[in-house]
Amino acid sequence: MNSFSMNPARRRWLKQSSTLAGALGLGSAAHLLSAQNALAQSSDYKALVCIFLYGGNDGANTVVPTDGRYTAYRNVRGSMAIPLASLLPITGVPFGLHPALSALSPLANAGRIAPVFNVGPLVRPLSKAQFRALSSGANDLPQNLFSHSDQQVLWESSSGNANERTGWGGRAVTTLGATVPVVSLGGNARFGSSTATAPLVLPGPGDTFGVQGLQPENMSWPPTAARKAALDTLYAQSQETDTELGRVYARMQANAFGVSQRLAGLVRIQPGGAGAIAAIDTAFAPLIAGGRIASSLGQQLYQIAKLVAANTTVGGNRQIYFAQLGGFDTHGSQVQSDDPVRGLHATLLKQVGDAMACFQNALNNLSLANAVTTFTQSDFGRTLKPNNSWGTDHAWGNHHLVMGGAVRGGATHGIFPDLSLGGPDDIGQEAWELHGRWIPTTSVDQYAATLLGWFGANDGQLDTILPNLRNFSNRRLGFV
Repeated sequence: MNSFSMNPARRRWLKQSSTLAGALGLGSAAHLLSAQNALAQSSDYKALVCIFLYGGNDGANTVVPTDGRYTAYRNVRGSMAIPLASLLPITGVPFGLHPALSALSPLANAGRIAPVFNVGPLVRPLSKAQFRALSSGANDLPQNLFSHSDQQVLWESSSGNANERTGWGGRAVTTLGATVPVVSLGGNARFGSSTATAPLVLPGPGDTFGVQGLQPENMSWPPTAARKAALDTLYAQSQETDTELGRVYARMQANAFGVSQRLAGLVRIQPGGAGAIAAIDTAFAPLIAGGRIASSLGQQLYQIAKLVAANTTVGGNRQIYFAQLGGFDTHGSQVQSDDPVRGLHATLLKQVGDAMACFQNALNNLSLANAVTTFTQSDFGRTLKPNNSWGTDHAWGNHHLVMGGAVRGGATHGIFPDLSLGGPDDIGQEAWELHGRWIPTTSVDQYAATLLGWFGANDGQLDTILPNLRNFSNRRLGFV
C-alpha cells in the first residue's frame, strides 16, 4: 500500500490543489527545485522581456525608411504610406518610427531603441531562387507559411516545425538552469514551455494569486494560520510512495504553494495602493486612471516592472518574461481612408509605445535599465502592397524593435529588404502574386541568439536552445 492510500488527508489535499499547480504552470517541480549552476550563483542580474504582437504587426508602417528608399515604399504603399514629415527620427539611422510611437522618441533619440530588419522563421538562409524551387513541405522550408497559429509557433519556438511543443524561452530556462520558469503575464504561451517546465502564468495587478484564503495577509487569523501550518507539515513529510511520479507530484504541490505564498502580495499591488513602488508608479503615471493601469499591455508591463524590482523575491538572477497584445490582423481599416496616420494600427501601436516607454522609464528609475532587454515578436509581417479594404494581408519577414540600456542604437541591424514588387526579396514572381511578401534575411534563431548571448548563453548552450542556429554563419547580430 502506498503513502497516498495510507494518508487520506494528504491525498485529498493533493487532489484539490492540483488546479493550483496547473494554474501556476510549474511543470516539473523536480527540475525547478534542483536547478543549480553558475548563473544562479553569480551576483549579476539580467532579464529578457518578450512582447508578442498577435495577429501579425505591420512592420512596414512601424519602421519606415527616410532616405531615397522612402520613394519605393510610398510607390507601393500608395495612400496607406505614412507621410515622410510625420515619421519620428531614430538617431543615427535613415529610418523613422510610426508617429503613434511618439512615447518612444526619447529612447530612440538616446540610442536605446534598435530596429532589427526583415526577421522571420527560417531553417537555413534562403534566396528567392531557392524558395521558388522548393516544394511545399520541403525540410528547408518553414511549415505552413502565412498561417497565424503556425507562424506563432514558429516564432515562439524558433523552429521550422509548426508542431514543435517547446519554446525558445522555455528551452533557455532549462538549458541555463534558471531557478524560475518563464514568467508570463500574457497567458500560457508556447514561448515559455520546455520539456521540463511550463510558464509561470500570473494575473494582473490587484488580482488574487494562490490558494484562496491562504494568502500571507490572512495569516493573522489563528484558524487560517493553523491550516497553513498543517499543510506545511504535510509537505514536509517524506513521500513513501514507490513511484517517482508520486514524489514529483507531491513536490510540485509544495512548490506551487510556496511560489504563491512568495508572490501573492507582489502580484496584488496596484498603483498608489499598499506596497506600491513609487519609482514604478511615477513612470506609469501616463497610463494610470482611477488607481488602475488603463491598457492591457500596460498592466502586464506594470506587473513585470514590479517583479523585476523584486527580482530576489521572484528568485534567481536570470529571468525571462512574456507579455502580449492582440488585434494586429489588420486586413481592413488599418488606416483611415483620409488619414494614413490614424486607424486601427495607429491605435494598437500607441498602446505598445506608451506601455514600453513607461516600462523603460520605470527601469531607469529603478537603476535597472542596463539589466533588462525588451524585444518584440509577431506572427509575421504584412504585405507591402495594400488590399482593397484599407488594410494589408499576411506576409513573412518583418521588422522588430529591441529596447533597453544595453541596446546598441544609432545603427541598423539585419538587412532592409528591396521594396520592389517581384524583386529579389519578394516571394512573388507572377503578376497575380506580386504583393510584397519578403523572404526573411535574418532568422528568428539569429535574433534569439543575440538576445540570449547577452543574457549569458555560450555557443554550446545556444546550439542546444536553437538547433537551427548552426545553419547560419552570422550567429549574433550585435544589437546588444
